[in-house]
Amino acid sequence: MYDHIELKVKDLAKAAGFYEAVLKPLGARLCYEDANMKGFGKTKVPGLYLAKGSANKGIHIAFAASSRAAVDGFHEAGLEAGGKDNGAPGIRADYAPTYYAAFLIDPDGNNVEAVCLK
Repeated sequence: MYDHIELKVKDLAKAAGFYEAVLKPLGARLCYEDANMKGFGKTKVPGLYLAKGSANKGIHIAFAASSRAAVDGFHEAGLEAGGKDNGAPGIRADYAPTYYAAFLIDPDGNNVEAVCLK
């Protein structure tokens, strides 16, 4: 159901140290990092991202979609249900060459995404 989750954290280094410690026994490790984000997963693909930001300002959840049409449907249905556009369906080549996603802000201010990697 989920592709990945992103948590906003006040202190990226401190949070990364905590998650590195608690996830190691579960078989996950640091597998992505840049100046503003660190990602953890059991493979080379992160399932949990930590991003610099204000904690408790809403979360980011990405749902795995089976097709690009499903991403389109997610976005359309979300707008009809009262969500706010936060990124129309399309390729996000800066993430990956086949990363097709759409983003919405839900009624509580959370950033929700549907992503198809095909």
